[in-house]
Amino acid sequence: MAEFFPALTSEHRAFVARQPVFFVATAAAGARINLSPKGMDTFRVLNDATVAYLDVAGSGNETNAHLLADGRITIMFCAFDNPALIFRIYGRGRAVLPQDAEWDALAPHFTLLPGTRQIFVVAVEQVQISCGWGVPHMAFEQERATLNKYHAANPDSARFAKFAVRTASIDGLPVRNPTVVPA
Repeated sequence: MAEFFPALTSEHRAFVARQPVFFVATAAAGARINLSPKGMDTFRVLNDATVAYLDVAGSGNETNAHLLADGRITIMFCAFDNPALIFRIYGRGRAVLPQDAEWDALAPHFTLLPGTRQIFVVAVEQVQISCGWGVPHMAFEQERATLNKYHAANPDSARFAKFAVRTASIDGLPVRNPTVVPA
């Protein structure tokens, strides 16, 4: 049976800190539902009612587009070890880009990675836990270095050239892109 909480507890924070992967889901009217896996030690609990994650440029920017259009976001963690658990955070999210005033206060919570694009901040509306008994046991081996290597090998100018032409989601929704290199 699922159990709901209005904010994160210390037990929730400890669970989240142990997880090497999380999933982010967003949607907007008339657009596809976006569901993306994330890793690379990019998730942070800022307080019991606010979480954030560092976003590195990839093939699209759907989360940015959906949050601009709708704001709703669900973040899910799964325990692939014992005890079994599925942990969801429901909230309202927004992107903070390197050119935004809030960047300087948020960035120190993270290790900035090559290709850092934005930080997504989520105001927690509700937390849900459920059994997770159908989730398989799996062992974490290591992070993939591919994305970091790709961005480290390519100049910022190449990434910004892609930002200049990638101004919409796959469904045509507008996105905000960085205009400065994160510091």
